[in-house]
Amino acid sequence: MFKANRDIQVYSRLKVLILSILVIIPSLMFGQIESAVDSTQIRIGEQITYTISVQADSTDLVIFPEGQTFMPLEVIEFYKTDSLKENNLMQLVKQYALTQFDSGKYTIPQQKVQIGEKVFFTDSVKIEVRGIVVDTTKQKLYDIKPLIEVDRSYSGWWKILLLICLLVALVAGVIYWFFLRKKPMTEEEKIAILPPYERAKLALQKLDQSNYLQRKDLKGYYSDLTMIIRQYIDEKVYDHALESTTQELVDRLQLLKDGNQVDLDLKTIKNIETVLKRADLVKFAKSRPDQELAKLDRSTVDLEIDHVKDALPEPTEEEKLEDVKYLEELAQKRKRRRIIWSSMLAVLVVIGTYVGFGLFYGFGYMNDTILGHPSKTLLEKKEWVTSEYGAPGVTISTPVVLERKDTNLPVELQGQVEEDIFAFGDLKSSFYIMVSTTKRIAEAQGPQADEENPKADPIDLRQAAERAMVRLEGQGVQNIIIKNEQFITPNGQEGLKTHGLADIPVNESGGLAQGKYVHLGFSNEQVLQQIVMTWRRNDTYAEEMVERILSSIELLKIEEEE
Repeated sequence: MFKANRDIQVYSRLKVLILSILVIIPSLMFGQIESAVDSTQIRIGEQITYTISVQADSTDLVIFPEGQTFMPLEVIEFYKTDSLKENNLMQLVKQYALTQFDSGKYTIPQQKVQIGEKVFFTDSVKIEVRGIVVDTTKQKLYDIKPLIEVDRSYSGWWKILLLICLLVALVAGVIYWFFLRKKPMTEEEKIAILPPYERAKLALQKLDQSNYLQRKDLKGYYSDLTMIIRQYIDEKVYDHALESTTQELVDRLQLLKDGNQVDLDLKTIKNIETVLKRADLVKFAKSRPDQELAKLDRSTVDLEIDHVKDALPEPTEEEKLEDVKYLEELAQKRKRRRIIWSSMLAVLVVIGTYVGFGLFYGFGYMNDTILGHPSKTLLEKKEWVTSEYGAPGVTISTPVVLERKDTNLPVELQGQVEEDIFAFGDLKSSFYIMVSTTKRIAEAQGPQADEENPKADPIDLRQAAERAMVRLEGQGVQNIIIKNEQFITPNGQEGLKTHGLADIPVNESGGLAQGKYVHLGFSNEQVLQQIVMTWRRNDTYAEEMVERILSSIELLKIEEEE
């Protein structure tokens, strides 16, 4: 009985062992992962190669780490996955190039690799990044240089100039070719300038070349034929021949003959009447004469045009002048047409250029460039002036040199303080800047001393700013909004910056405009240095100019007097 129980226990244990082996072996066979690095110690900026090797079934999908998953080390390159197939297994190798730019000891975290539906993790790896030793006895160390302002680069100006020249040349070529060039006259223009007799003869030749008779279009043939004789008579004999009926035209020719105004014989008038009446029958009564008769009528018209020409008196000088005048008017008309089209094309080009540059640079900038803007002109001055104003000096860069102004000190302060004031423009200008230095030269007496008549105590910059705002209000500035903050110059001098919005006067009549201002105050012992600037709100050029000026301010340190 005991032996049977022992056999059962052994069998159960053996069964569990076999099942465990069956579970572990596939994972070892089809999900084996290894990771390694080619070095655990590097110098700053050097690379290490991190390698992940995976052995899996050929049917499994393997997903390697992607992105910056190796932090704090940075992945600078992902290499392609190498693969090698052995029987039903795939050997996959993925490599990563890693680096770090700060010295120290780092740990590459575990990396996630997915094989089929299972997830595996690599081991973490410790990496040491060593700094580079610099021999300071041989290599001097220098402070980091401050930011400096450089001139705007104009290296690409020639491209813009070349584009403009090409555009102008193209427009000039189009205008010349289509409008200013002396083009050959069209066939219609050549015919229009011919004398009436030659025009009539040319029209008869074209009638011969038509296919009216071949198409048996007698109505069209006689319409053109009668138009030729009527047009010639209208221009040379009777100026209402085109709108007159046949009988009216014949009666007028007979009347002119009887009045000895035209030396026509009766046969000519009769032949013209015969052709015109036959044409009326064809056009309105649907008569269809023989084609040979139609050709005969064409010859009759040709002959009678010659007779009419011979019967006309020689043209007078006035008539000759009229013909010349007509040709001149025709030439002037063509010239005016060319000028009009050229002007229209030029206007379209200008509009197109304006719209194109406006879309590229902005229409506001284009308008300011074309019409001019005072702040833009100041900002874009090729060379700004860097100068020192007052004593002790305030070094500042401005578009133009600041002019010395009268101080107008009160009588009670004269002889006690020195004040230097330099300014450009005034409060009514689009941009105004003032630099002042106030220094005490004698001990002030009495309780009325202020920042312009200082006591031995340090100057209170907030009180100085308040008094500056009072002076601005006295000059017409209204609705001043005040903000105070610390201001440090590029060379490390500390001061107080007071800035905000205000309504600034724009003319002598008291008109106001929305504007901005900034007041800078600096003090050192018995010296007060102030900078004031005002400009119009939404003036982007002035805003940029103010920033440039603020970044250029430097103050000379004042040595204490013993």
